[in-house]
Amino acid sequence: MTRLLASTALAAILCQPALAAEPSDVVATYADIGAAVYGDSLTTAQALQVAVDAFLAAPSDETLAAAKTAWLAARVPYQQSEAFRFGNPIVDDWEGRVNSWPLDEGLIDYVDAAYGGETEENPLAAANIIGSTVLKIGGKDVDVTVITPELIGGTLHGADGIDANVAAGYHAIEFLLWGQDLNGTGPGAGNRPYTDYVQGEGCTGGNCDRRAAYLKAATDLLVADLAEMAANWAPGGAARAAVTADPQAGVKAMITGMGSLSYGELAGERIKLGLLLNDPEEEHDCFSDNTYNSHYYDGVGIRNVYLGSYTRPDGSVVAGPSLSELVAAADPAVDAAVKEKLDATMAAMTALKAKAEAGMAYDEMLAPGNAEGDALIMAVVDGLVAQTREIERAAKVLNLGELAVEGSDSLDNPNAVFQ
Repeated sequence: MTRLLASTALAAILCQPALAAEPSDVVATYADIGAAVYGDSLTTAQALQVAVDAFLAAPSDETLAAAKTAWLAARVPYQQSEAFRFGNPIVDDWEGRVNSWPLDEGLIDYVDAAYGGETEENPLAAANIIGSTVLKIGGKDVDVTVITPELIGGTLHGADGIDANVAAGYHAIEFLLWGQDLNGTGPGAGNRPYTDYVQGEGCTGGNCDRRAAYLKAATDLLVADLAEMAANWAPGGAARAAVTADPQAGVKAMITGMGSLSYGELAGERIKLGLLLNDPEEEHDCFSDNTYNSHYYDGVGIRNVYLGSYTRPDGSVVAGPSLSELVAAADPAVDAAVKEKLDATMAAMTALKAKAEAGMAYDEMLAPGNAEGDALIMAVVDGLVAQTREIERAAKVLNLGELAVEGSDSLDNPNAVFQ
């Protein structure tokens, strides 16, 4: 009889539903993923640094291709980190140092004659730092003879308070490796020759020594900036402490970051705007034609935050109690709807990525009259908008109040884009 009672009691225990995840456990998972994704962003940037050093030591088609490959690999974890923006002030205040876009590339180096010169909006649009020793910034002469990380990050990046004066980060490095993409909405990425970095005889583009110094300094600066953010999410780091101090506020930061990246930033500014304008200059990774991947991994990053799971470049997984579990405990139907919309968006992202890798460049998808490209891109936009609506429902069932989700004229008031 005692054995039967014990067995019955054990069966009752085993049949009980699992306890819902606690907000404190969910934000701890989030912080662990933050540490991993920024740590991987740092590690891959360090690999890029090694490849850039090898390229500059012996410029060739092969070493340039290796540096480009390393840049592309570095974008994979970094794009997944973007879901940590918007809800975390430490990330928001820092992000512009590494991923500012779009840029007036004439600030940095020579450009095609069709690019033009300075504009009313930006007197430094064609300043050509690499071809200069002095620039006039804010009415003052600035000596740019010696190109250092400090000069790039402290003086040149965002010069004159103009957002398009991007002198640092992934996209400055991208331009230095690929050069301008002069193909418009036709196939082909930038095609900078390795000889732009040959020292002495054989140098093309002029100022090969300064171009090498700029690429080296910009890459070193990227590594230093990523090291700072990786430390912020490591145990004892400021970003980890901020998001875990108040678990409910931490959960709100998570869901705000998901919604804002999904809606205003990605669906709006990075995707719909370029489609409305049929303008490849609005591509996120416009020099390398890697935009389809940057969109794809942003989508992966949003889903990572919701599911509490991140797959690292080496295949290992960082996972734990998730936002999905919190939402499911409050309203299983809402959780199911969020996951359904996240999956639908990633299906659309996967279709776009497959078409790009099969030969239709993202540039070509943006071309007027490309109905197939338009449909592929709009499926992604529609998926992102739909998943944002479900993310907002999740916030309500978690009693998080109204979310301050980033908007975009291209979604909310398209006519304003053309004014």
